[in-house]
Amino acid sequence: MGLFKRKKSRQEKIMDADIKAATETLDSNTDSENVDNSKVDSSTVDNINVDSNNEDSGDILSSLGDMPITEHLIELRRHLIKICVAVLVIFLALVGFSRELYDFLSDPLVAQLPANSTMIATDITSNFMAPIRLTIFVAAFFAMPYILYQIWSFVAPGLYKKEKKVAIPVLMSSIFLFYAGVAFSYFIVLKGVLKFFIMFAPQNVLPMTDIDSYLSFALKLFMVFGLTFEIPVVTLLLILAGVVSIQSLEDKRRYIIVGCFAVAAVVTPPDGVSMLMLAIPMWLLFELGLFLAKILIKEERSLDAADDIELKKE
Repeated sequence: MGLFKRKKSRQEKIMDADIKAATETLDSNTDSENVDNSKVDSSTVDNINVDSNNEDSGDILSSLGDMPITEHLIELRRHLIKICVAVLVIFLALVGFSRELYDFLSDPLVAQLPANSTMIATDITSNFMAPIRLTIFVAAFFAMPYILYQIWSFVAPGLYKKEKKVAIPVLMSSIFLFYAGVAFSYFIVLKGVLKFFIMFAPQNVLPMTDIDSYLSFALKLFMVFGLTFEIPVVTLLLILAGVVSIQSLEDKRRYIIVGCFAVAAVVTPPDGVSMLMLAIPMWLLFELGLFLAKILIKEERSLDAADDIELKKE
């Protein structure tokens, strides 16, 4: 046993000597590479440290921004389900008042009709479907703040803190402007447009409007004015995003005014009253968005100047 152990230790020594010689030759060839690699490694370490410091000092996105596309879709589905449930709950609460809602909508038309004229239903299902369609629209109208809140909850994790500060006032103002546009179209525009059409009816024609046609006409008018009143928000976002500048919009003001009248002529009924009632607010709302953008940009420049002064003092 002692002899066997001694022979084995000699073989190990021979093998260790061979390995040592081979490694010395390899080390001599790789010394220059190691020097360069050490320099690269030190620079990469410095870059990593700088990047980590920048990430820590900057705005940190939520974990939602690191999600794969499937998890984004799952999150979007969850928000859509909440929106559908909210609209459904409001619809079920209002469905018992569907006829009263349609009476409220048709009051401006009934007030303009002759004494012996009424609204008619040309389809057997219109008496049921028209109030139900209106109730669905009213449910979505009342649920609009919650719908926009769910959209905001889905988009907000991907925004920086500075973007969130701007987005929250924009979101609130967009809700208010949409409601203002629908109210303006119902209380002011709808009565004037209906009066114009009925006034120019021939004497041998007795106006009797179908309830489905009137509902489609009124809902289209509401949506057009509700979206039109979002012009200040759109103008402000385009300027803040850098898509357009204030100077370029001011230089093209005359073309924008002509475009407002052209869009109003296309989307409104074929009469001058509704075109003017849409084109003039569009122009004024554009001017409002331009004015607000000037104020915000002026405030941002003043804040940046104050920050620069503080940095110079430090």
